[in-house]
Amino acid sequence: MINYHDRRFVPVRTSPQGEVNEEVEFHYQQHGNVVTCSYRGGRIVQGQLIALVDAEGRLDMRYHQVNDRGELMTGVCR
Repeated sequence: MINYHDRRFVPVRTSPQGEVNEEVEFHYQQHGNVVTCSYRGGRIVQGQLIALVDAEGRLDMRYHQVNDRGELMTGVCR
């Protein structure tokens, strides 16, 4: 299993319709197979995610974030 604890990531590629860009930094924490993350940057004022990681390191995530227009957004990432 990949250990995500205390790792920091920035996007390499993003969706043109998305709010996340290369200015967003993600900071991950992991306890067992539960992964959490705080992120911010670009148009994202604050975001958080929670995920389960499997033996191959794949994440099944849920997120919520607030953008620079004050909109609250939620979703699923796999």
